[in-house]
Amino acid sequence: MVGGRGLGAHVGDLRITAWQRYGHDRLYVNLRDGTAVAYLDRTTGRVTVVRPEYRVAANEALAGYVAALPCARPPCRPLPALDAGEDLALRRPGAALRAKLVREGPGPLRRAADRLLRRDSPWDSWRKGLAGEQRVGRELRRLRTVAPGWHVLHSIALPRDVDIDHLLLGPGGVFSINTKHHDGRTVWVGDDVVKVDHGRPQPYVRKSRSEARRVRRVLECYCDFDVPVTPVLVFVGVRRLDRAVTQLDVRVYRERDLAALAPTAGVFSGAQVERLYEIARRGSVWAEA
Repeated sequence: MVGGRGLGAHVGDLRITAWQRYGHDRLYVNLRDGTAVAYLDRTTGRVTVVRPEYRVAANEALAGYVAALPCARPPCRPLPALDAGEDLALRRPGAALRAKLVREGPGPLRRAADRLLRRDSPWDSWRKGLAGEQRVGRELRRLRTVAPGWHVLHSIALPRDVDIDHLLLGPGGVFSINTKHHDGRTVWVGDDVVKVDHGRPQPYVRKSRSEARRVRRVLECYCDFDVPVTPVLVFVGVRRLDRAVTQLDVRVYRERDLAALAPTAGVFSGAQVERLYEIARRGSVWAEA
């Protein structure tokens, strides 16, 4: 009981319910039909708004619960200087995969022989991944053209041989984008896994959530405001894309649908967006992500 209200209480048209699963401990703010509009992570004290139009009402509904949590934000770290060699704003889509192919992949003679003999190459998946990231990069460039105020970074290297394919920052939020290239395939996205052509479950959803959490931790080290990060899965070239109705926290798009993010707003001010961009473009800040 907080502020005279227990869990399951109605606050106007909103209902607050507890949810504990996969190591998470959250309070969800739902509409009367069960649609989630925001949630409070009771471990970190962070509020994530899923439906921006309910931001004010959701924050008011959760205010008492947030105040009762023993969470405190540490002071901001000083932002390191930006060296030209580490400016991620200069990186092109797929830069990490391209570098790996150049460094470790077969040479032109081997590639020509594989094509001539129609041999499968273990590097084909890397080349397909590179093509997918480049296609998504073009869509993000188009988004920035029609919607000023957004910034895009590509191939952000994290420790343990992980990289963020694309990071989109703007007035509508921060989006950590994971690209998957499956030409002509049928894709189903569930709560925690993805199936391609009804095949073996792939952990794309869990990995996307994990990457978004790592991005949030880094950005909030250098900010005096909360930075919710939305994980996004973008599927390139698929024939059909379906998602479970219970999949609420990871956004799922075809590459051409990314333009739907362009008109979103109300999450960050212009000054906050510029601060986030100045943090994110520094390669050194990601060393401990």
